[in-house]
Amino acid sequence: MISKFSIPFVDLTRQFKNIESELLDEFIEVGRSGVYVLGEKVEYFEEQISKYCGVRFAVSVANGSDALFLCLKALGIGPGDEVITPATSFIASTWVIEAAGAKPVLVDVRDDLNIDPEKMSEAVTKNTKCIIPVHFAGRSAPMNEIMRVADKGGIKVLEDAAQAIGARYHNKSVGSFGIAGGFSLHPLKNLGLYGDGGVITTDDESLAKKLRLLRNHGLESRDHCTLWGYNSRLDSIQAAFASVKLKYLDVWNERCRAISLKYQLALKDYTNVPYDKPWEKNVYHNFIITTPSRDRLKAHLEGVGIGTAIHYPVPIHLQPVSRKLGYGIGSFPVSERLAETMLSLPIYPELLDSEIDQVISEVRKFIG
Repeated sequence: MISKFSIPFVDLTRQFKNIESELLDEFIEVGRSGVYVLGEKVEYFEEQISKYCGVRFAVSVANGSDALFLCLKALGIGPGDEVITPATSFIASTWVIEAAGAKPVLVDVRDDLNIDPEKMSEAVTKNTKCIIPVHFAGRSAPMNEIMRVADKGGIKVLEDAAQAIGARYHNKSVGSFGIAGGFSLHPLKNLGLYGDGGVITTDDESLAKKLRLLRNHGLESRDHCTLWGYNSRLDSIQAAFASVKLKYLDVWNERCRAISLKYQLALKDYTNVPYDKPWEKNVYHNFIITTPSRDRLKAHLEGVGIGTAIHYPVPIHLQPVSRKLGYGIGSFPVSERLAETMLSLPIYPELLDSEIDQVISEVRKFIG
């Protein structure tokens, strides 16, 4: 699809063109192999991801939502249990809790868009069985504080790392802090495929074994089913593509970090910009600024051909589907304020320096 913007918010075709020949080679190899679901390509990708994230095991699944959902099921979390997660996130980090039969307990975030550990601690009850922190927009959640609260209460931590592959916190990869981490391989993610995909990381061998059963109908072999499972397998061709792209991920992430630094230095006197704390290495899946003039700035940028997005304009607690949870306007003031003021600027590895300069110029022109 051709974008109406001269500087599109995202352009997936640029990256495809850069690695097209390698992808075509993999397509032909998989096509000729006759193995199109799971198989050696999937096993190889899982080995590479586990090494990349510094964990013992990786289990690929059909998408990032299933990565979280299957973990909840494998951990035995269901009716009567409570799971804490932030009100600022994509809806998937909450619906998976409902789908598992547990109760979502939402808490507010800090200004950096990640879960507030103090609010999280206040939300813990005797029924709290799991915490799902979200590494929002490629920025690590405060995992040391989160793990202290979880360890004190004997609570499992399941990291929603959908937007943050490659991010590090105190020199440790996201997805390696809790009992497991769930990553999305959706086309828009830093390690995005040409279709859907997801992967789970864990150091727990028994959990990895159960997840492999759950993703494949509960089948221990072709003819023997040992538990009721689901159908959430990664295709061989997508795994092959993922292995190609994984080779470039650090380079791509560093380019996004360089773009973010350029935005930070140029815009810090004009608007609120995200930044790395000394113990963080964020990968900036999105570069989100906040300004009370958000809607007018968005209209201005689009008027001059610059695409933008809002992640996300309606907090989870104010979604129509969340009414039964009992929250309302004012329940989470930081999430609500951010939803009205945040704007995502274009950031992807293939963005040209001249395009970055134009975005900066137009933001400064409007605000200044």
